[in-house]
Amino acid sequence: MPSPRFTVGYALTAKKTRSFMQPKLESHARSRGITFVALDRNRAITEQGPYDAILHKLTGKEWRQELEDYVQKFPDVTVLDPPAAIQQLRNRQSMLQDVADLKLADCDGQVRVPKQLVVVGDSSCIPNSVAEAGLKLPLVAKPLVADGSAKSHAMALAYDRFGLSSLDTPLVLQEFVNHGGVLFKVYVIGDAIKVVRRYSLPDLGEGDQVSFGVKSFPRVSSAAATAEEADLDPEVAELPPQRLLECLVAELRTRLGLSLFNFDMIREGGAGHCYYVIDINYFPGYGKLPDYELLITDYLVDLARSKGKKLEPEGPDLDFEECPSAS
Repeated sequence: MPSPRFTVGYALTAKKTRSFMQPKLESHARSRGITFVALDRNRAITEQGPYDAILHKLTGKEWRQELEDYVQKFPDVTVLDPPAAIQQLRNRQSMLQDVADLKLADCDGQVRVPKQLVVVGDSSCIPNSVAEAGLKLPLVAKPLVADGSAKSHAMALAYDRFGLSSLDTPLVLQEFVNHGGVLFKVYVIGDAIKVVRRYSLPDLGEGDQVSFGVKSFPRVSSAAATAEEADLDPEVAELPPQRLLECLVAELRTRLGLSLFNFDMIREGGAGHCYYVIDINYFPGYGKLPDYELLITDYLVDLARSKGKKLEPEGPDLDFEECPSAS
């Protein structure tokens, strides 16, 4: 007889485990029939389980092979998310291609990607490459590889040829778009969409004093830079239209083949209906998202039901309320 509980084996980095696997999440999940089990990385995962789903954020050929072997042995398992789908987000050259290919219609807005250039050669060639590509200074510089490390989140603004020549390659250069100094982090958990505001780089005005060289920035969209309670201009603070987000997320879920991700979005000029997607991340820092425990549990319950599972909760958890439909 099938188990009345939905078992999720998880394999996360130590840092991700600390931020994501909070007691509040595990308690609420148990109350709704979901059990989390840490995979033993000292044993082959094919010798563990069976699990209804595997939640992971590990990389490398060996890990991908382990997952393939597990799926072959237990074909009914759901892997969140497939390594092949995750891989395209690890390279900023391919990361935004699916967004660039979108042709959204009747979605209450437009979505674009910044004009960008990939440079893998010697940094001395960057100024000429930029000129040939027709990119306008200043340019946002980001590492080509997006592997979740602190280094991969580093960012700089290059103002002139000298600044460009001092950058480390390989990298991606994106044209800077004024956006009111605010970006929107759009979290996706299955069908659920949650948006939070973050402070971003300030706008550059025509009359502003021109900077020189390169200016480095920390991770500007970090949780410490929240703009949720800030006294912002109403136009700047207004969230992207819900219909636009729903259209965009539906397309990205299909094209990327992912269920757990987020993306950074800015509004051109800080107002209007033209938006840019500037970054996409797999399995982001959900621990920074208010009520993520409820959203994750709702998603896993829906997944279990879609697989024909009739869940048997351990009992009510009086500390929680049912999560409303995310919007």
